[in-house]
Amino acid sequence: MKKKSASSPRKPRADAQRNRARILKVAKDAFTRSGINVSMDEIAKQAEVGPGTLYRHFPTRDVLLEEVYRSELEKLAAAERELSATRTPLEALRAWMLLFVDYMAAKQIIAPALNTTVGGTKIYEPSGTQIKQTIHALVRRAVKNGDMRADVDPFDLLRALAGVSYIVPAPDWPSNARRMVEILIQGSRPV
Repeated sequence: MKKKSASSPRKPRADAQRNRARILKVAKDAFTRSGINVSMDEIAKQAEVGPGTLYRHFPTRDVLLEEVYRSELEKLAAAERELSATRTPLEALRAWMLLFVDYMAAKQIIAPALNTTVGGTKIYEPSGTQIKQTIHALVRRAVKNGDMRADVDPFDLLRALAGVSYIVPAPDWPSNARRMVEILIQGSRPV
């Protein structure tokens, strides 16, 4: 019989992984809809788990906020790979930029709370680099495919979308940002 080493952690059960993912999704939706002070018990109820399950995965609201943010960032990175494998370069870029709008919406609500947690701003350190690498890869593919001009600066696309999220404080800014995605895509096409 093979003995497990103490250093190799046991993989979480499938139901525990599903519960965790459901809690993160419900929490993101609840924070986006109602703000960060939504009841943890309400999140557990909407996720259809008991409060004990919620607190076992996320012992504090701060931990839950950090994990929602990390989860959104991971989705962006995973989406780039998936979209690049299943769509044309231009469609992959468009779809990813729309996901970036959703990421910005979640970040706007969660960021102020994260900034008040111990070491909260450290959570942002890897995100800038990861997002820049992702948009560069997507734009590079679209340029190589002839869908975009070679002089397009990928970071300008992100700045424009981020700008809409901060300049337009109205609750409907995400719809404005989604329209901006189309404007940016069309404006980046070869003449």
